[in-house]
Amino acid sequence: MFRTKLNPDGTLNRHKARLVAQGFKQEFDIDYKETFSPVAKMPTIRIMLTIALNRHWPVLQLDVSNAFLHGHLQEEVYMHQPQGFIDENHPDYVCKLHKTIYGLKQAPRQWFTTFTAFLQTNGFIFSKLDPSLLIYDHGNIQLYILLYVDDILITGSHQNSISTLIRKLQTAFSLKELGPISFFLGIQVLHTKSGYFLSQAQYAQDVLQAANLLNCKPSQTPIAMKPPTTVTSFLDADPIQYRRLAGCLQYLTITRPDIAFATNMICQKMHQPSGQDFNALKRLLRYIQGTQQFGLPITRGPLHLRSFSDSDWASNPLDRKSISGFCSFLGNSLVSWCVKKQLTVAKSSTEAEYRSLASATSDIIWLQRLLADFHITLTAPTSLSCDSSSALALANNPVFHARTKHIEIDYHFIRERILSKEIDVQHINSVDQPADILTKPLSLARFRLLRDKLTIQPPES
Repeated sequence: MFRTKLNPDGTLNRHKARLVAQGFKQEFDIDYKETFSPVAKMPTIRIMLTIALNRHWPVLQLDVSNAFLHGHLQEEVYMHQPQGFIDENHPDYVCKLHKTIYGLKQAPRQWFTTFTAFLQTNGFIFSKLDPSLLIYDHGNIQLYILLYVDDILITGSHQNSISTLIRKLQTAFSLKELGPISFFLGIQVLHTKSGYFLSQAQYAQDVLQAANLLNCKPSQTPIAMKPPTTVTSFLDADPIQYRRLAGCLQYLTITRPDIAFATNMICQKMHQPSGQDFNALKRLLRYIQGTQQFGLPITRGPLHLRSFSDSDWASNPLDRKSISGFCSFLGNSLVSWCVKKQLTVAKSSTEAEYRSLASATSDIIWLQRLLADFHITLTAPTSLSCDSSSALALANNPVFHARTKHIEIDYHFIRERILSKEIDVQHINSVDQPADILTKPLSLARFRLLRDKLTIQPPES
C-alpha cells in the first residue's frame, strides 16, 4: 500500500509504503478471535487538555512507527510471500507470522495489549472510565497517557518522570517524540495566549474539495428553518457520495458542535436520500465553506462542571420521535455534547425533556468519575439546567400520575442523583439555553447567539 502523508497545512510530508496482509480472507475462530481495541473518547481528550492547561502541565505527542508490527500473535497465521519478494527457489512456500502485520483483523487489539502491558509493568493502571487512559499515581508524581491506536498523548506533573518514561518507551518500541501537541487525529491544536484552539480547517477543506464545493457561495446557517421545495442535481443524486460525505461530516463534529444537529439530520437519511436531503447536505457544506477556520477553544478557568439539557418534542414528522441534546462545560471550555433521536415516542413535551435530562445525567456521572481520575474534586453538585418547568418539577417531586407511570425508572434514576447531591437541576430561560442549538433549526440571529455561547469561533489573530 502506498500513501502520501500530509502536514497540518496540507503540504507534503513524506511518502509511505507498507506491506499489508489480506485480512479479509481470515476466518473467525481459526485465524482470529477477538478484534476489538479501545480508542480514546473525544471528551477524555478535551478534558485532559483542559486540566493540563490549568495545571501548566506539558502535553507531549508521541508517534509509534509501524505500531502493529509490535503485537504478538496468539493464533497460527500463514501468509503468501509478498509480490516482488518471492523466493525463486521455493515459490510455493508461505510465511508463518509470529507477530501481527497491518491488515490482520486482530492487529489493533494485539498492539494495544502489548503496549498497555509494558505500561502496566512500569506502574500504570487503567482508568475504569476510559480504558485507553492509563494513569501513574505515586506520591507527588501523576502521569497520564492517552492512547488512540498509534497516536499517544502524555502529560503529567513531573517533567523528569515524563522524560524517563519516554526513554523507556523508545527502548521498547520504535517511538518518536513529536514535541508539544500540535496535530492529533486530524485535529490541529494551536497554542494561543489563552490556551489551546482545536481546529479541523484542513479536514473541512478536504471535505469541500471532495464535494466540488470549494468555491461555492457560503451559507449563514447549517440548516434551513423550512426545507426548500426545489430539488437540485447536486452530486448527480449519487447516494454513495452522499453517505461518504455524511460520514466525513460526523468526524468534523469533533470540534464543531454547531453543525452537530444538521449532521445528525443528514445521517438519518443515508439509507435512501431524497432530493431534499441532497439540498440539506449542500447547504451544510456551504455553511462549512464560510466557517472553515472555526474551531473550539480550550481556555483556563475555574474547573467547575455545568451542563445544559434540551429537547425538541415530536420534531420528526415521519415517526414523531423527539430529539435530545445536551452539552457540558468544564470551566469555560466545552468538553462534551450530544445530539440524539430518542428511541421511543414521547407522549408529551414533559416526557421528552425528562428523557433528555436522564441522558444528560448519565453523561454527567461519567464526567464526574473521569475528573476524579485527574484528582479534580467537585465541591458542589453539578448544575444541570433545563428550560422545562414541568420536567424539573417531576425530577424534584415524587409525584406520579397517569401520564408519567411509564417513565418511572428514569424518575428514580434522576431523583437518586439529586438526593445524593451529585447533580442540581435548575431552570434556565429558553432564550439563554445553549443546548437549543443541538435540537432544532434556528434563525440566523439566534443561531449566532448560541454558537457564541458554545464558544465556537475563528482562531485568535
